[in-house]
Amino acid sequence: MTMSRKLHIKTYGCQMNVYDSERMAEALTAAGYVATDTPEDADLILLNTCHIREKAAEKVYSELGRLKPFKAANPDLKIGVAGCVAQAEGAEILARQPLVDLVVGPQSYHRLPELEARARAGEKALDTDFPEEDKFDRLGGRPKAQRGPTAFLTVQEGCDKFCAFCVVPYTRGAEASRPVARVLEEARGLVDRGVVEITLLGQNVNAYHGAGPDGGAVSLAGLIGDLAKIDGLERIRYTTSHPNDMADDLIAAHAEVPELMPYLHLPVQSGSDRILKAMNRQHTADDYLRLIERIRAARPDILISGDFIVGFPGETDADFEATLALVREVRYGQCYSFKYSPRPGTPAAERDQVPEEVRAERLSRLQALLQAQQEAAQQAMVGRQVGVLFEKAGRLPGQLVGKSDHLQAVHVEAGEDWLGRIAPVEITAAAPNSLAGRLAVATDQPG
Repeated sequence: MTMSRKLHIKTYGCQMNVYDSERMAEALTAAGYVATDTPEDADLILLNTCHIREKAAEKVYSELGRLKPFKAANPDLKIGVAGCVAQAEGAEILARQPLVDLVVGPQSYHRLPELEARARAGEKALDTDFPEEDKFDRLGGRPKAQRGPTAFLTVQEGCDKFCAFCVVPYTRGAEASRPVARVLEEARGLVDRGVVEITLLGQNVNAYHGAGPDGGAVSLAGLIGDLAKIDGLERIRYTTSHPNDMADDLIAAHAEVPELMPYLHLPVQSGSDRILKAMNRQHTADDYLRLIERIRAARPDILISGDFIVGFPGETDADFEATLALVREVRYGQCYSFKYSPRPGTPAAERDQVPEEVRAERLSRLQALLQAQQEAAQQAMVGRQVGVLFEKAGRLPGQLVGKSDHLQAVHVEAGEDWLGRIAPVEITAAAPNSLAGRLAVATDQPG
């Protein structure tokens, strides 16, 4: 009997990479691999990389260097690089790091079994094309094994916005949306396996325009409405969005579709119109603020999350103060903020850079304000009743941890019968990054 080879995937970056890693693992499972959590045991190690953060490529080469002992101990071990760094660096990875056997970009994961076979035969395998065929079609259906109560589901890839700081259009390609029928089929399969909450993924997910049954384009709001009809799917989320694609029907969906959770990640990046123009964001700070007003009018309890980049080339003290003013007006419940760092090949990388010490000082000030807002949002939950989907056991005996409707972590004393279920919870205490609560239903009657 032939022993199965073992696969270890290390995933960096966004939720889409998490989803992609699952699909790569499924494709390779069909080719005879079984997953392992330990790279020492692996016959194939894949690094699924992200190109967004500073010095992303150098960090990949550093990680590859740490894999050298595994290759020395097991000459049959194959090492692959996938994801956005693979797309951006391509053949350079094979040339610079000889221990790498295969390089595959995000649009070619359906070709992984073929690439693995070529690598196993001693060939250096490279595929960073943008193929005409749909990788999702070629990847096929999902396995039938039971899984946890939450799942990511990619519905849209790529971006046509060409923000001056971003590599996504170059690594993921132009915007493309999966047909509605394929998304619904995958969603039903996930629900059949125990999933009750699905997060729809896209680099610019609210630009979704997938083909519907009649061949016409369906918006993200239309897709959400169709998903909400699936029996057993109780929660729907989506990320990440661009302000310019928050269409009227999507705003209305937040008021009209109970399954659509009151949480929205809507990055703005800066509060300065001058910097927004330099970023090629194609909206103003006031456009964004008026949009937030409309969204909150539709769903008053919605928690708004966002992204900010400080120290973008040319940013002055006045530009940064405009960002702080916007943050104070929006009142974020969660937020992510970063110092600008150049991405090779993007327009902003060629411009005069803000000194590092200035970027660091501005980031510290912004993060202090955002942290205060997040803590205020957490405290505002005390005394409220929210739905919580319990996902796993907590650190203490008899404790479960889950996510609220607003995507906040909540821990509660509850029996394991509640795992994978949504329960009403009264919030009793707040910490900066989590909430504590008690079940608002009889503890012996889950669901």
